[in-house]
Amino acid sequence: MEFLARLEQAWAVCDRFDLHTEIWRGRILRAVRDREKRGGEGRGTGFLQWLREREISKTRAYTLIQLAESAERMLADGVLEENSVNQFSKRAFLDTAEADPEVQLMISEAANEGQQITRKQVRRLADEFTAATSPLLPEEIRQRTAENLLPPRAVAPLVKELAKLPEEQQRDLRQVLREEPELDRVREVTNTARWLSKAGEAALAVRALQQGGLDFEKALQEAQRLEALGLLADAVGQAQALESAVLKLHTSWRRLNGLQERLWVESGSSTPHLRELLTALQSLSGSTLRVSLGELAGGKRLRLQLVEESPDQLEAPPLP
Repeated sequence: MEFLARLEQAWAVCDRFDLHTEIWRGRILRAVRDREKRGGEGRGTGFLQWLREREISKTRAYTLIQLAESAERMLADGVLEENSVNQFSKRAFLDTAEADPEVQLMISEAANEGQQITRKQVRRLADEFTAATSPLLPEEIRQRTAENLLPPRAVAPLVKELAKLPEEQQRDLRQVLREEPELDRVREVTNTARWLSKAGEAALAVRALQQGGLDFEKALQEAQRLEALGLLADAVGQAQALESAVLKLHTSWRRLNGLQERLWVESGSSTPHLRELLTALQSLSGSTLRVSLGELAGGKRLRLQLVEESPDQLEAPPLP
């Protein structure tokens, strides 16, 4: 136990020193990027080359730049003192920078007083603030949260999911919460809102649902009445994945056809093994594809027929 406690303490010290280092790295990277934007050639290619030479990924570089900008913003607002940065772990600092201004103020005041700031503490305060102030919640939920009758960690995800829904759906779910502002109902409504948003987002991408006079909102209501929103969201999500897979299949099929034809022209009687390979590929490059599903499927084969049709043979989906 003593060893683990000392280990945690040592790790926290390293994390705080690392935070200062990362902030300065972000400032340096931003200086290089801005210089390339002003006087470099090729729209920032010099900055990307500089990153490659130092084996820094573009994602990491911009994460560090964001960290530096967050630090300067918090310090410029005057709520956080320069020396108080040492009180944060790196993840806690990033979470604080993304929090509401009121949460930033509370965390910064604690850091200025010398308290160690952890990510768990930041999340707890952010959840409490969201649960107490969000206009997306009915007054009954906010009041019960303030009275410690509902845990903020259960109410905060509800706010996040409600924010993704249109106003009409939000209104219906708020009415449910007014009638029964209990913990089980909060969790149930959170799941409902999550499924509604997932189904709605996936439906916008599924072209099969964009044809005809389909009323998706009424379909959602009927699925909700049957308590089958989760099943519907999964079905629409699988439909989206299937359409995406078909598009990728068609692209690969066309490329394989073109490559096989070019190789066939280049080959001849002097390359019998190459011709044999190209003949084997015909099961995948013709209009009818035969693909083995492998031993796990009992050696079954799947046969697909690809038929390209011109747009006038299909009913075009309506424009958004």
